[in-house]
Amino acid sequence: MSSQITTAFVQQYSANIQMLSQQMGSLLRDKVRVESVTGKNAFFDQVGSVTAVLKTSRHSDTPQIDTPHSRRRVSLADYEFADLIDQQDKVRLLIDPTSSYAQAAAMAMGRAMDDVIIAAATGTAFTGETGATSTAAQTAIAAGGAGLTIAKLRTAKQTFDLASVDPSIPRHIVVGPEQITNLLSTTEVTSSDFNTVKALVQGEIDSFLGFKFTVSNRLAKSGNDRTCIAFAQDGITLAIGKDVSARIDERADKSYATQVYYCQSIGATRMEEAKVLGIVCQEA
Repeated sequence: MSSQITTAFVQQYSANIQMLSQQMGSLLRDKVRVESVTGKNAFFDQVGSVTAVLKTSRHSDTPQIDTPHSRRRVSLADYEFADLIDQQDKVRLLIDPTSSYAQAAAMAMGRAMDDVIIAAATGTAFTGETGATSTAAQTAIAAGGAGLTIAKLRTAKQTFDLASVDPSIPRHIVVGPEQITNLLSTTEVTSSDFNTVKALVQGEIDSFLGFKFTVSNRLAKSGNDRTCIAFAQDGITLAIGKDVSARIDERADKSYATQVYYCQSIGATRMEEAKVLGIVCQEA
């Protein structure tokens, strides 16, 4: 059982166990492409763009134009959580903590899912017939000694547009709290003259320049630089071999303590470099 549980032993009457501040599950699962897969490794085949050729004469030979094919590999990893609640613990506590343990475990699984997605966004993708070729992400927008600025957002939008990323595909951007503060101090975002979509919802930025904002504290940081992620929704794939599942059982080998057990098997990959872009933002 958790060595921390003794802090909840009854000293005075209480009706609830309070969940401390934490990210309540996954923020990004519904913002990427999700695929159910079987096996340790999964492969996603892709077809590239082709170019039509001009027909210069009547009865000319049929042209042979090879359609480019590519492939991405994603490897699944297993995540699990388990904790025990002794029968004696339930006697000492005024309430049964089992449901709270289960809730905490479920939220932990969601956060692990976000970590996998974030790592895949700007990390190495594995390509080729067997997935043995390492492919790096496209060069990120540099910090330039500044936080998140309108100029960086415009550059991100232009980068996607120049790569012919379909504008009908939802575009997202994951930022940290400090980047929201950067934008809230910018007149262009807070002014309806520059943003037809209401930018402020109870003090939080909703969307701007076609990007839907998500605030996360799990983005990678190196020194004072935080790497935010802009992406088209199908630019990242979350592969789920086994979705989050739970078991709550008595353990005969542990004096019939109740065990809360959660597990999942997931992986993620960047599907296309043109659809995922890092934006490095300097923080105070």
